[in-house]
Amino acid sequence: MTAATAELHEPDDYSARHLSVLEGLEAVRKRPGMYVGSTDSRGLTHCLWEIVDNSVDEALAGHCSRIDVVLAADGAVEVRDDGRGIPVDIEPKSGLPGVEVVMTRLHAGGKFGSGSYTASGGLHGVGASVVNALSARLDVEVDRDGRTSSMSFRRGIPGTFDGSGPDADFTAGSGLTVGRRVARSVTGTRVRFWPDRQIFLKDADIALDALLGRARQTAFLIPGLTIAVRDERGEGSPPVEEEFRFDGGISEYCTYLAPDEPVSDVLRLQGAGTFTETVPVLDDSGHMVPTEVERTLDVDVALRWGNGYDPTVRSFVNVIATPKGGTHVAGFERALVRVVNDQLRSAKLLKANEDPVVKEDVLEGLTAVVTVRLPEPQFEGQTKEILGTSAASRIVSQVVGHELRAFLGSTKRAQRQQARTVLEKIVNAAKARQAARQQRENQRRKTALENSALPAKLVDCRSEGMESSELFIVEGDSALGTAKLARNSEFQALLPIRGKILNVQKASMADMLKNAECAAILQVIGAGSGRGFDVTAARYGRVIIMADADVDGAHIRCLLLTLFYRYMRPLLEEGRVYAAVPPLHRVELTNVARKRGAKADRYLYTYSDAELQRRLLELERKGFTWKEPVQRYKGLGEMDADQLAETTMDPRHRTLRRIRVEHAEEAAGVFDLLMGNEVAPRRRFIAEGAQELDLSRIDA
Repeated sequence: MTAATAELHEPDDYSARHLSVLEGLEAVRKRPGMYVGSTDSRGLTHCLWEIVDNSVDEALAGHCSRIDVVLAADGAVEVRDDGRGIPVDIEPKSGLPGVEVVMTRLHAGGKFGSGSYTASGGLHGVGASVVNALSARLDVEVDRDGRTSSMSFRRGIPGTFDGSGPDADFTAGSGLTVGRRVARSVTGTRVRFWPDRQIFLKDADIALDALLGRARQTAFLIPGLTIAVRDERGEGSPPVEEEFRFDGGISEYCTYLAPDEPVSDVLRLQGAGTFTETVPVLDDSGHMVPTEVERTLDVDVALRWGNGYDPTVRSFVNVIATPKGGTHVAGFERALVRVVNDQLRSAKLLKANEDPVVKEDVLEGLTAVVTVRLPEPQFEGQTKEILGTSAASRIVSQVVGHELRAFLGSTKRAQRQQARTVLEKIVNAAKARQAARQQRENQRRKTALENSALPAKLVDCRSEGMESSELFIVEGDSALGTAKLARNSEFQALLPIRGKILNVQKASMADMLKNAECAAILQVIGAGSGRGFDVTAARYGRVIIMADADVDGAHIRCLLLTLFYRYMRPLLEEGRVYAAVPPLHRVELTNVARKRGAKADRYLYTYSDAELQRRLLELERKGFTWKEPVQRYKGLGEMDADQLAETTMDPRHRTLRRIRVEHAEEAAGVFDLLMGNEVAPRRRFIAEGAQELDLSRIDA
């Protein structure tokens, strides 16, 4: 080690010469995560939306009616709009064209109170320049003032390319190229960029589904704006094209998001408020002077209640989604709870000595789109996921409170009836929550055993270990008697149910808790229900539905699975719910001893008619004979204990079908179709399925 090197490693040797000063866009390339969140697919998609948001801001200002997004086959991403076009004249302070200033200087743009945009999604003036810094090549073309002007950049440095693509020879140099003439009425901007693979991971890509979802969402939020998406990346397949335009705004968006049947019409709550904030403003001498500025915040909310349980709330600031909420969402929720409680007291639906409803009750089954527009909102971070402007909470709360109170207290007949229905739904949700909470307090295994709170009909197992224990939900008392003898009492528990339980897809949570069979199942499993379900508190490692192998048994399984899906879904998601597979037939062999020896099995079990026919043919070819007629089980109660243990309960021989929820949205649609309130779609499903039914399989 040389003396100079050793000197640099002395702990006290720290001076100004050790400091690094990053010029221009170097900071972006050094710490890209600060600006786009990450260098994977999420960060790459964020780059695309930084460019799209600039076009969206033009649409918000009323100067753009169409945006095109193209994912090219060579890896490029292009965004085109028909807005005013980025300014191309010389910016006085820098002496550079406006396009070059926007694309190469951080915190430069038309969104700092200059009057170009009253409300926008881009606030920090870093979006376009950050994308430029993280691109191997970026081309921008502007139609403005009767000319098409263009510039190119490599990793944020202006210059010219000798050819197409990011690998073409590049010569650095500032300057704007003025091209062909266009009509003065033709304006717009086209940005095409190739992400820099020195920055982004090799497998980073823009997911088409996410892009289409965001494009659809933006089209909902700006009525009259057309957004077209074209994906040319499919090798050997035609491009995928989608186009979105919605004139109904967030009312139409609210209807689109709603997953359930409506309890109320879509309500539109609109208003505005003002607030004052202190911001630094450049004076005539170029100094930043703290100045009080009056801001206007516009509030526009669309909401409706449905008969479902899960809330769907989407929030936006100047068309930018805020998935983690912020002050505007806090104000919205506070106003909802306050106004609803006031109206419940006024309507005598909530007595003076009863606890007020809480946010969870009010949001049950609610679909809402909360949007605010204001100049220069304060976000928490460049990714703009949380609104931090404190005044938004007060103004949104005032507007929502005033408008919602007018609806809930309306004297118009139609609105009065809807308001009453909404209030009753919220009260029922509160009662169900309170009942579920009370039930959960007694559901831990030891507490339940100490207080003798478990149902008397439960035949529990001796083991207290959750992993090895199994709960069989048995159809009928007749099968229970046999199952008691067939089970392994060390780890197998039995809970009989009487016939068909309540269809919880149609019933409320309160009605479900009143149903003796449903309440017993929840109580025995011991982990709560609904959003309060705690899968770690479940008393059994497996829950096995053991029903007859007939139509009624299938219906009972469907009803039980509906209960698990609606109120104990984590058990399904973890694969801890099973259906037992009892046999349909028992074949008693008559000459098996002579053919195989005295200890050979005399009985053969089959699980379908097709399997029975196949096995009988095999036995006939091998010279076996059997007792006629072949026994067909009509129910589990027809088996003796040995047969039930051997075929259905003994882990060494049984067959179980694991019930899983792989796709939640598709599963919800199936449950709603088969078990929901809408009869017509179910009738159509049955009628269409009847054409494909094999009549010979009907057990009549």
